[in-house]
Amino acid sequence: MDMRGAIAFLDREVPDSRKGLPEEVFRFVSRMSPMVNVDLLIKDEDDRTLLAWRDDEFSGAGWHVPGGVLRFKEKLETRLTKVAKKEIGVLVKFDPIPLAINQIHCNHATRGHFISILYKCFLSRKFVPKNLGLSDKDPGFIMWHKTCPVNLIRVHQIYKKYI
Repeated sequence: MDMRGAIAFLDREVPDSRKGLPEEVFRFVSRMSPMVNVDLLIKDEDDRTLLAWRDDEFSGAGWHVPGGVLRFKEKLETRLTKVAKKEIGVLVKFDPIPLAINQIHCNHATRGHFISILYKCFLSRKFVPKNLGLSDKDPGFIMWHKTCPVNLIRVHQIYKKYI
């Protein structure tokens, strides 16, 4: 198959990239181009930070700031809302002006270059993470932190001063 044929095949397989990409296509695109993502620095009245446990082939095991990759033609605000709903289970208030913009290079060929936009978000101290059926070392487990945990994933070390 030539390049045009391959592209035509992908166009048929991914008719609406605004809904996200199949994993294989996402990995391919992330080897070719930087990904733009939003990260949610979620704080409460007590200045605690809500972090999620992660354990995957790219970041290893540790706490991370919830976030997600922007979809084609998606507004940043829409991605913020979807990440909060998916990773936290509720909507959060957020400052529309980013707190920080960082370029992140990882030692991976796949998912190795990100433009990360950090937003300050707010959730009441009354919020209690549900964590239904999850232990504290299961991916997706969320917990309030008074200080920055020592096992914050490496790529999020840039956020230590905010946590």
